[in-house]
Amino acid sequence: MSQRFSTTGNIMPKRSWRLLALVLLLCLTSCAPHGDSGDFARGVHFTYEASEEAFYNPLIGFAPEADYEEAVGEHTLVYVGVLWKDIEPEEGVYDFSQIEEVNHLEQWREEGKHVVLRFICDKPSEEEHMDIPQWLYEKTGDGTFYAYDSTHKGYSPDYSNEVLIEAHARAIEALGEYFGQDTFVSYVELGSLGHWGEWHVNYEEGIVRLPKEEVREEYVTPYLDAFPHAKLLMRRPFNTAEKYGFGLYDDTAGNPESTSTWLEWIQEGGDYNQAEEENALSPMPDAWKTAPIGGELNSDIPMTTMLSSQLETTVSLLEQSHTSFLGPYCPTALKEETGLGYEACIDAVRKTLGYRLRIEEAAYEELPEESAYIVSLTWQNDGVAPMYWDWNVYLYSYDENQTLLGRWPVDLQTTALLPGETVVSQTEVSAEWLEQGHTIALGIEDPMVEEPVVYLAMETERIGLTHVLWTNS
Repeated sequence: MSQRFSTTGNIMPKRSWRLLALVLLLCLTSCAPHGDSGDFARGVHFTYEASEEAFYNPLIGFAPEADYEEAVGEHTLVYVGVLWKDIEPEEGVYDFSQIEEVNHLEQWREEGKHVVLRFICDKPSEEEHMDIPQWLYEKTGDGTFYAYDSTHKGYSPDYSNEVLIEAHARAIEALGEYFGQDTFVSYVELGSLGHWGEWHVNYEEGIVRLPKEEVREEYVTPYLDAFPHAKLLMRRPFNTAEKYGFGLYDDTAGNPESTSTWLEWIQEGGDYNQAEEENALSPMPDAWKTAPIGGELNSDIPMTTMLSSQLETTVSLLEQSHTSFLGPYCPTALKEETGLGYEACIDAVRKTLGYRLRIEEAAYEELPEESAYIVSLTWQNDGVAPMYWDWNVYLYSYDENQTLLGRWPVDLQTTALLPGETVVSQTEVSAEWLEQGHTIALGIEDPMVEEPVVYLAMETERIGLTHVLWTNS
């Protein structure tokens, strides 16, 4: 793609444009999947069939753990959970080398993948342990060691402790300085509080309850400055989430009972029993239109059950939630459990996640006095959510050898492509692009890699990851 920014090509004399238009009319009529043309001066248009293929598109789909190379494969998202003790072994001394190496982050960046990040203070396991640094425990020490069964052991801090709050703010600032300078980390799930960073503790076992909203917000605000390029998500539709326009994540996805409760919170708001607090949750039924929904599949139901007898329910819950990504607990990250024979079911889940953009119709109208054409594209989104970034969209011109001649920006906000709505973009292109043998294609570029990366859900030929709209053959 070294010629991406080139606009070179043979320039046809102006007196030839009329002849070109006549030739092009005949050529375009024969090359499009579905065409309807009459007098070229009135314009010509083509329609395209929607594709049912399951694509590996950026920013959506499964997010396997970044340290599990075999599971990551073609998936475009990776999940990175950061334990506090792993990045600040000494007070004020931050070390990200272990996180970087163990999670293969240099490799994933080079491959153009994006990160789902979660900072965790308490991750239960089978061993007695702490996930905050030892030095911080020595300065606070007012939390709860717990071991309420064989797999749930650990230490839950008292999140109301001012020393902990101040140290947390500094840790998030350092995390942002390391990870928050570009869009490599695209989603940040606001963990920090509770078991697994899920904003709940098993207080019935004597663990100190989570604090009230005023204190909880002190754990939220440091993220705003630390990650200006990422989308922030919260475990429930807290008032804080509504205040800042955050997305949401459901770590019980696929569980009918738990997800139904979560959806009820989103529709109606409610109380927060973890802090014995009334009206702590806000109704956010339209949050998905501007902020992402993520999470992971619930581990209480066998993965094979969610992918077989309950597949329809699993897909329906994801549709209702407008989910864009799932991880780290997802089918691809558990090959040993799912085995062979579930590929179609896994694809059905993956196809449900996020956006599915396509062109329904392309129309071309000549501007003879300007030696140019207006290209009108009718956009559809067959997915359950929009893209949440405005990435650049281009029309590309290729010669008969598929050498890139140039690209033309399409005036379109990709965030505006909501499911069920139609958006028409119009782009003026030079008539020289329509010479004999030229191909016009469409692509969406990731600014992190500056090349087309999005599969459009339409039945067309592709040149790399640009989609052929027509060829003047």
